[in-house]
Amino acid sequence: MSRRLNWQDVPDRPSPKHPYRDSALAYLALAVLVVLVAWLTGGSIGRALVWGVFAFVIATGWSWWRWHKRLEAERRRGR
Repeated sequence: MSRRLNWQDVPDRPSPKHPYRDSALAYLALAVLVVLVAWLTGGSIGRALVWGVFAFVIATGWSWWRWHKRLEAERRRGR
């Protein structure tokens, strides 16, 4: 017997206390990981730094924009 997931019944999770900071820290950790992997494998640290910073800026900007939209929608709904 198979069951189907009904997406309408899935409750919204509450927003974290510090969504912007949490996102920035998560993407910073990933950027550091990119540089660390390059260093451990003998790759170019300069190129890894450029790609790490690029990924951090793009990912953080995207998540901040999405958090802004979500928090604004929550404010409008009166949460």
